[in-house]
Amino acid sequence: MIVGNPSTFALESRVNKAFERMSFRALGSFTILIDGQRYGVHEPNATLLAVSLDEVQRRIHRRGTHLTPFTHADPGVIADAFRAAIYGKEYGTPYPGMTLEDLANIVYSSRITWAPDGDQAFDDGSYVLQFDSDHRVRLVAFKTRQDGHYDPPTLKDLWLESEQFYGVLRSPIFPMHKKSKAITRMSNRSTEDS
Repeated sequence: MIVGNPSTFALESRVNKAFERMSFRALGSFTILIDGQRYGVHEPNATLLAVSLDEVQRRIHRRGTHLTPFTHADPGVIADAFRAAIYGKEYGTPYPGMTLEDLANIVYSSRITWAPDGDQAFDDGSYVLQFDSDHRVRLVAFKTRQDGHYDPPTLKDLWLESEQFYGVLRSPIFPMHKKSKAITRMSNRSTEDS
């Protein structure tokens, strides 16, 4: 299921197997589409969906708090500095005028890192950073190369009105756990009947 507009901003999820257990929810895939570029593993059974769905809910609840002093910087500079701050200066260049420690503290405290979200959904080397700025949201997304540096051809920089961005996040794709419970119950009944 895709919600939003894949040529600008959309979320895509696929359920291959549903679970009663909320900490799993379902096995499938979850990807983020920005300017036509897909970020995340787009394969069946790529990940359990609970972590990605919970992260979307956290983004909604923390609306307006993803603030940094470099929100308006060049997207390549942001990607490079982010990699350096999180993984070390061998993977990027520190942000001008900031120590790596200060930059890492800002990244963690502002929670700009949407993806990877801690699960296998983004094991393709994808990164999606979210910045709030007044009534707009900025997404800076990229994939990494084998050497750990960001891959410039995959870099996307998208500004959206907050209502548009958070409207996609609040869309019906996310109460999927209710559907998952029903699917699991039906599956269990048919197994018991056989």
